[in-house]
Amino acid sequence: MSNSLPLPSPPQTLSQPPETPPWDTPSSKWFTPINTPWRTTPRSTKSTPTTPVVALTEVIVSQSPLSQKSHATPKLDALCFIFSILLIIFGIATLILFLAVRPRTPVFDISNAKLNTINFESPVYFNGDMSLLVNFTNPNKKLDVRFEHLSVELWFSNKKIATQGVMPFSERNRKTRLEPIRLISNLVFLPVNHVVELRRQVMTNKIDYEIRSTFKVKAVLGIIPYSYWLHGSCQLQLTSPPTGGLVYRNCTTKRW
Repeated sequence: MSNSLPLPSPPQTLSQPPETPPWDTPSSKWFTPINTPWRTTPRSTKSTPTTPVVALTEVIVSQSPLSQKSHATPKLDALCFIFSILLIIFGIATLILFLAVRPRTPVFDISNAKLNTINFESPVYFNGDMSLLVNFTNPNKKLDVRFEHLSVELWFSNKKIATQGVMPFSERNRKTRLEPIRLISNLVFLPVNHVVELRRQVMTNKIDYEIRSTFKVKAVLGIIPYSYWLHGSCQLQLTSPPTGGLVYRNCTTKRW
């Protein structure tokens, strides 16, 4: 038997948790292994068909405003082309008709004139009376015309001293209308220099007057109506009243 005492047994140590915690953490729950089921499924090599997408694209394009505009453009071009053709045909027909008819301008003229009276009431006022026989002629061979808005005026030294209107009337081709007109000046004011000149002309038995007329002419060329304004002017020279006969005249008719 041995004299040595038995060694005491080492104290039992309590088990301590490992320094590194296990990987069973909340974050580890979101970890997906490489060999997941969807990873193991073989990938399909077939491409997704694009026909429905193309069809949808075609529907969208067909319903867009630009597509509608592209469809409307050919119709608009066709209408413009037809209108241009009709306009050209109409222009050619009008030109042919114009050359066939050859419209001419009516003529304004004075056939006769008589100066009845000239009285001076004061140094600047006078009374006058003149009778005219106006000639309206339609020289066209195939065209009838109508005269409207007629007025005849009497002027002395660029001063209007009398005016008279004329009722509208129609004139057939190659016809002439004589229209009697009376121009009366009643207490018309004249500047002193005009009165002096008129007195001098009365004394010399040569009185110079001017007749001005404006009127509108209407005509129908085939089925096309048209109108224009004319201005007639006549330079007259008459003897002194009471005889007051016409000595000289010069008339012109112009378009406005």
